[in-house]
Amino acid sequence: MLESGAPQADMHQQQQQQQPQAGSSLPVLAIEPLPPADSDEEEDQLPDLPGRSWPGSGSVGGSSGGAGVDAAAAALASSRRGSLYIFRQSDEVIVTPFAQVLHTLRSVYDSVRTMTSGGGRPAPAQNHSSSRRAPAGDAGSFADNHLAEKTLKDLEWCLEQLETVQTHRSVADMASSKFKKMLKIELERMSSWPSSTGATSNQIESYITSTFLEKDDDDRTASAAAAAAAAVAAAEFLEPSTNSTSGTLPDTQRSPASAPSSSPAEASGARGTMTKVPVRPAVLPPTPTEGPLPPRLGVETPHAEQLSELFAQSLGTWGLDIFLVDRLSCQHPLVTVVYAIAEKRDFFNKFRIHPSTLVNYFLHVEQHYKQDNPYHNAVHAADVTQSTHVLLNAQALDNVFSDLEILASIFACAIHDVNHPGVTNQFLINTENELAIMYNDASVLENHHCAVAFKLLQEPNSNILRQLEDGQRKQLRKMVIDMVLATDMSKHMSLLADLKTMVETKKVAGGCLLKLDNYSEKMQIMQNMVHCADLSNPAKPMPLSSQWVTRVMEEFFSQGDREKALGLPVSPMCCRETANVEKSQVSFIDFIVHPLWEAWTELVHPDAEHILNTLEGNRDHYSELSAAKEAAAAAKAGQET
Repeated sequence: MLESGAPQADMHQQQQQQQPQAGSSLPVLAIEPLPPADSDEEEDQLPDLPGRSWPGSGSVGGSSGGAGVDAAAAALASSRRGSLYIFRQSDEVIVTPFAQVLHTLRSVYDSVRTMTSGGGRPAPAQNHSSSRRAPAGDAGSFADNHLAEKTLKDLEWCLEQLETVQTHRSVADMASSKFKKMLKIELERMSSWPSSTGATSNQIESYITSTFLEKDDDDRTASAAAAAAAAVAAAEFLEPSTNSTSGTLPDTQRSPASAPSSSPAEASGARGTMTKVPVRPAVLPPTPTEGPLPPRLGVETPHAEQLSELFAQSLGTWGLDIFLVDRLSCQHPLVTVVYAIAEKRDFFNKFRIHPSTLVNYFLHVEQHYKQDNPYHNAVHAADVTQSTHVLLNAQALDNVFSDLEILASIFACAIHDVNHPGVTNQFLINTENELAIMYNDASVLENHHCAVAFKLLQEPNSNILRQLEDGQRKQLRKMVIDMVLATDMSKHMSLLADLKTMVETKKVAGGCLLKLDNYSEKMQIMQNMVHCADLSNPAKPMPLSSQWVTRVMEEFFSQGDREKALGLPVSPMCCRETANVEKSQVSFIDFIVHPLWEAWTELVHPDAEHILNTLEGNRDHYSELSAAKEAAAAAKAGQET
């Protein structure tokens, strides 16, 4: 953990010492620090925060050297923050509690230094029993007393915060809990808004709460009875599953017509026979592993020249038209994107992967994505993979990740939704699906995606990790699992809290380089990077973003149709008759996507600014559409009355 509270000169010396030495292998990530404080700033009034107010949120250190830290930080704060509903409840520039503690301790240090070394009038050492109040007319003593009083209040606040931290929880959990409370306040406020068309604000609130907020233990206990009741209801409408898959993959020569379904127990909710990893065979071209090289970009396509030109121009560019890639590759977007990235990043040589082996494996993976899913299909996997490839190119991340970590990130993105049935974790849990039972209701689909992906490595001529050393293979497997499990959307607030705490803590400490000297710190960034890519659709150019919105809503509606057929309550945003797409997009961006991308932009500044700008433009577009829709509905209602 970075030290805080050092004098400005000492902090500058520490920053110089943190610069990477020539030949050093310690990865570092540059983060823009808070600018030097202005010692002439006057003390600001402390804002009112939810719960207990943070003393350091006013000026830092009274008349001390830290007095202008907040004013300087405010100059860095983006004007976008006003649109972030979960952060608008106060004027805080620093929002994560642990960074606030460090900020306040830094203020305390500056205040004490001022009182004892010439910034104010140092009080002479004296015995407590003989201490006396300074004369009322002594202005210097009055200023010292005022500064000492403020210092004690700051210390009191810090001690209270530190004393209430549970030892088994990370400091980022403090931010996660705070963000959840702030989000719930705004969602409750939104649910009271009037709505004249489509889905009510309450439905949007229910969707965000159920999808992006991980349940507490009390919430899980309270929902257990409801889940059991839903399973009973489903059983009345369905026969037990007859899916007879086994723990080993079927013969790859088995005809497609006789292959078992690719969806786990058809995601029907039926409580059938317990299965291990239900997968189906892929229909693959006869490609030898150690023989000739595969076709250009991995697959045969009459559009190879056009596709190669597209990748040459846009593979490393944000906003690649992945739907065009799907068409040009003859519905092999994932294979071609992974192959192009592997060539660009020299995976074939660095990890001794034969190109045919890579093609074989990712043809298997691609075949196990359900192509009739409107959203969770191979096109989405290719989009997330290419988006992560772009994010890895940020200048701030140069030399931060090893080749193995980059391979793990690309691998994780490519397989992160493999064999997705087109329904949510909660649907599988509510219907007691066999996968939910197998994985104890915990990140059900994410666990399944990992299991299928690693099982497919056992297929003939498909093990792309075969040439790795045992230690490398185990390390890559751990990284992939950690990243894929983090794509569970219920982990969103925890990921955001981790990222925001990391960025703000470093800024408050005054350093400009973040040392990533352990696995957990690197993994926090890698998980958030993949999470950003997974939530990147609203930040893509509108022609692409609008297609993704149509696709994800159709998948939601399909689940709602199935829930109606089963006699189950329809999940939020899954009802065709009531969903307000435009309004839901505005709320989704405001409450979920924008806070995440803003934190990522702070981390890799200035590389992701254009992504954030695109996101905000799309948000404004949907806001205008929503307002027009509301106005039209109001006018129609007025005519009818």
